[in-house]
Amino acid sequence: MINLAIVVLLSYIVGSIPTSIMLSKWRHGFDIRTKGSGNAGGTNVFRVLGWKSGVFVMAIDLGKGVLATTVVARLFWDPTLPFYNRTPFDDFTIIQMICGGAAIIGHVWTVFAGFRGGKGIATAAGMLVGIAPTEFAISVVIFVVFFFAFRYVSLGSIAAAAAFPLSLIVRHNILSDEIHSYKTLVFFSVGVALVLIYSHRANIKRLLQGTENKMTKSSGSKSTESQEA
Repeated sequence: MINLAIVVLLSYIVGSIPTSIMLSKWRHGFDIRTKGSGNAGGTNVFRVLGWKSGVFVMAIDLGKGVLATTVVARLFWDPTLPFYNRTPFDDFTIIQMICGGAAIIGHVWTVFAGFRGGKGIATAAGMLVGIAPTEFAISVVIFVVFFFAFRYVSLGSIAAAAAFPLSLIVRHNILSDEIHSYKTLVFFSVGVALVLIYSHRANIKRLLQGTENKMTKSSGSKSTESQEA
């Protein structure tokens, strides 16, 4: 149990690194949480500081999720969990999920900035890269296709969320691909998809009403979408 506690704490610390706040203070002299939407996430950095800073912050935040699930998790890895695993789920994948979840919690409630961080979307994406890179890549392609076809960030995000579990199911059951820890991943992916779709419920309502704002070419470095995906 001590090893598990250590690896969870390390993952939380990795996730807690406040990339956007550090960048805005060091390079611009203000806390990003005092500008724009008041959020410490990459989207707000993109809007306030421009696309270069936004991409940099998103990449680092994504890397935190990857680091937690691929490096920190392996520091703990042991043939058995520190408790009897009564589930049909793969042990190491469970550890990766725990570490990824701790990193996301650290990003949202960072101990280094008064427990006020970002929304954890990029860090969650990094967790998915570490756990299911193929399905993550498919979801990214789906997002890009829907975004450029309809210019709605929210619609692209919803489509990508749905594509995550569907790609797993199709690969395993229709294409007969052998997927390590499939039973674990399919339940996990469905849960992630449902949470992400639920978090976009206001966007879905506006899409159905035809009032959702589009991301247009004239937007420049600032999005016209009033509610970030």
